[in-house]
Amino acid sequence: MNDAFHSEYPSIEHLREKARKRMPGFAFDYLECGCNSDINLARNTADIREVQLRPYYIGDYAGSSLRTELFGVTYEAPFGVAPIGLQGLMWPKACEILAKAAHEHRIPFVLSTVGTASIETVAELTEGRAWFQLYHPAEDELRDKLLQRAAEAEVPVLVILADTPTFAYRPREIRNGLSIPPQMNLRNVLQMMTHPSWSFSQLLAGAPEFKTMLPYLPKGLSMKHLGLFMNQTFSGRLDEDKIKAIRDTWKGKMVVKGIVTEEDAEKVLALGADGFICSNHGGRQLDAGQSTIKPMTELAKKYGDRTTVMMDSGLRSGPDVACALASGAKFTFLGRSFMYGVGALGKRGGLHTITMLKRQLQQVMEQLGCERVEDFPKHLVS
Repeated sequence: MNDAFHSEYPSIEHLREKARKRMPGFAFDYLECGCNSDINLARNTADIREVQLRPYYIGDYAGSSLRTELFGVTYEAPFGVAPIGLQGLMWPKACEILAKAAHEHRIPFVLSTVGTASIETVAELTEGRAWFQLYHPAEDELRDKLLQRAAEAEVPVLVILADTPTFAYRPREIRNGLSIPPQMNLRNVLQMMTHPSWSFSQLLAGAPEFKTMLPYLPKGLSMKHLGLFMNQTFSGRLDEDKIKAIRDTWKGKMVVKGIVTEEDAEKVLALGADGFICSNHGGRQLDAGQSTIKPMTELAKKYGDRTTVMMDSGLRSGPDVACALASGAKFTFLGRSFMYGVGALGKRGGLHTITMLKRQLQQVMEQLGCERVEDFPKHLVS
């Protein structure tokens, strides 16, 4: 395996700054922004970094391993690539780049329903190991078609999205014309002209599309009507009947993403979920909500012995992953961090970012004297 580590970019902060320079402003804003005033976006990471870990220096130490078993599969690290919509807008072919890198490093890649590569393409790139995140459609017929395609692609884990019952109010996206419905304006065109690497790569890759959704889109839609169609297609909130219908149909593992309360945790477990991901959609939906680490810690205490409790949102480094694991998460997912990597380094970005995060997490484990990922909670300063 080619680690492709680039020593000029040894942190997510370095990758972020490089990506900012290479991406048009509207694309970088789409990656960066939370909702309203970005309060919960900042809170997510800040609260993770309030967690403290305790090292043990005296005694035998056999070395550490990042390997983690999850749903019967052994992964090479306790983190994966979170589902991200419209990756191809932020950097051309980003979805494929990250799927390939995740497969090479043997970590899970989660494809979003509104990603820019199809279920079938990503399944081929990952040899059937990618997970699929379902935005629940308004119509059951479309839901069943997507589930059938995921099953035929041998997707091992289905992730049902719970934390987007409504489209968020995101001022930067609205100002840039990337709200629903989207539009292009003169400012965005000028930004593309002044970022030739992105523009040339986009020209070669072709305009980003919702590839999984292409078979269901009416032909010849303008950008305005495409936005309206997607809005209508995915309107609606999850409820117990919708989850039960999926559980009755889906034969693989099923996870619900966006659980932050005991009430919702009890419901999804009673309906047969194999686990849940504590998430606030990267701070992109509710500015006045809690950071993810807060409810995850409490939910892990109550449900960690009964089910698989995972976490995303706010994680930006190996030490952040360590803090989440020490706080009770069985597994973690990162989104923006990987997109910074691809925005900064293009095709090398996925491999570089995964390698960097592995090195950072390995160093934390060695410093703590933590031999196994499941031993992280022993190092939590409570």
